[in-house]
Amino acid sequence: MVGEAWGVQGRSEDQRDLLDVESVAGHLLAAGSVFAFLAGHRRRLFPEAMFADLFPSGRGRPSVPPDVMASVIVLQTLHGLSDRDAADAVTFDLRWKAACGIAIDAAAFHPSTLTYWRRRLAASDRPHRIFDVVRELIIETGAVKGRNRRALDSTVLDDAVARQDTITQLIAAVRRVGREVPGADQLIGKVCSYDYGRVGKPAIAWDDPAARDDLVSQLVTDALALLKALDVDELTAGGGKAAEAVALLALVAGQDVEPADGSDGTDGRWRIARKVAPDRIISTVDTETRHTRKSRENRREGFKAHIVVEPDTGLTTAAGLTKVNGPENSDASVGARLLDTDLTLPPTQTVGPGQPVDPDQSADHDQSADPDQSADPDQSADPGQSVDPAGRVEVLGDAAYGSGEMLAALHDAGYDAVVKPIPLRPAVEGGFTLDDFDYDRDAGTLTCPNQITRTLSPKGTATFGRVCAGCPLRQRCTTANDGRSITLGEHEHLRRAHRKRAHDPAVAEVYRSKRPLVERSIAWLTRGNRRVPFRGVIKNNAWLHHRVAGLNLRRLLVLGLRYDHGTWQLA
Repeated sequence: MVGEAWGVQGRSEDQRDLLDVESVAGHLLAAGSVFAFLAGHRRRLFPEAMFADLFPSGRGRPSVPPDVMASVIVLQTLHGLSDRDAADAVTFDLRWKAACGIAIDAAAFHPSTLTYWRRRLAASDRPHRIFDVVRELIIETGAVKGRNRRALDSTVLDDAVARQDTITQLIAAVRRVGREVPGADQLIGKVCSYDYGRVGKPAIAWDDPAARDDLVSQLVTDALALLKALDVDELTAGGGKAAEAVALLALVAGQDVEPADGSDGTDGRWRIARKVAPDRIISTVDTETRHTRKSRENRREGFKAHIVVEPDTGLTTAAGLTKVNGPENSDASVGARLLDTDLTLPPTQTVGPGQPVDPDQSADHDQSADPDQSADPDQSADPGQSVDPAGRVEVLGDAAYGSGEMLAALHDAGYDAVVKPIPLRPAVEGGFTLDDFDYDRDAGTLTCPNQITRTLSPKGTATFGRVCAGCPLRQRCTTANDGRSITLGEHEHLRRAHRKRAHDPAVAEVYRSKRPLVERSIAWLTRGNRRVPFRGVIKNNAWLHHRVAGLNLRRLLVLGLRYDHGTWQLA
């Protein structure tokens, strides 16, 4: 399997082994499967030069050939296997052996080799090169050429760790400082009263609120005493794991607690806070996973996967994984950034921020089955359904993508927003909405339904005040004693034009028929892989890109991917 070294990068032998699975039993591989494709084309898809920068040194033992490792990474994420299970599959599953070019009697690499390769890819300038090369196939084959609609969506992926309560986090954070900070383990024994070497839960009466408060007070006091005894400034300046451990302890010691009744915190009496801290850490094992909810009852913990999909083919053209909270991680913010990275989109004529929005068309979604189950590739990719002769790019999304900032970004990029408008909520049930007030952007005024006009303040606020007292329409407008006051956002003109355009029957039909198609791509992404395998955003973002690469490759094969006369084509 491994030939001469190129630096320390391994190379696959040009000559097949006598017991090479693909030559002996390759005919048993299902035609059009990822296994059969990799068996015949992995070295063409993943050439050695593509990974040469990962091995700059000329010393050391040759690695596993890159085409083999890239194939294993694709298959591993596609089938949702652990490192050990993937290594076992390479050893015992003939399909995997054929896909990787390994002889029947050859053993696989050690599972830690996958960790080694992921670490090298993450540290490189092109950490998502496997995803990129499959996207280049999409471009070269013309699979999305002329298909200028892109649907945006996101889904929550469960984290790989257990949620921890406040007491567990405090104990774990102190223990981490003892491990990571030199000399801190002895310091803990001197300044802390709790035995942090004890295994298991603290031995208290957990149904006694006073006992719980006493334990919280003890642990918070220990944390503060430990932080006071350490040279936090020096540790922070030094960086590394010691600085991270100290920062985590300081955060955990303050995020969930507040002084007890009648205390200012200086007497060492604390209790669990009667509120949830913003951006609350829920685990000291993975400090980047967060709480979120899809509804009032459906609470989740984890990360959010964002994708950009060409709706008719189901191909994902851009992807990213983020925390679930924070304005920079909102669907609209991430969606705008992903569109900027989508290399499959045609060049557009950008529109100046001051120019008007042109009404256009829209899109929708659907929940479909496995891409390998499509009987007729052409049936799911009808050229007559998605090609825009005008060459305009339409971006489809639900109301989560309807923010003013997102609409402005799409407008400035020259894209047409086919996005469900954010619903307007009247101040009084059944009363007037914002669209019942006439907005004159040029004059900077807002006119109410009773034809009272007010000039907007520099911050965009229109105050109607005393005139509301005798207004005959007051009951439908406001219940405020001081009268109605309205603040408009920076992009109010775009949002109004967008809401108006959404009522266009042609736009509504595009949204209804096309937007739901992104849901099948979400279904393929999460089937058997709703829980991420790693800790942290960076590692799981790499996993997401590798999984999407595998799904795209499988989808391209359904659409008829083949290599003919030196080029990649669709049948």
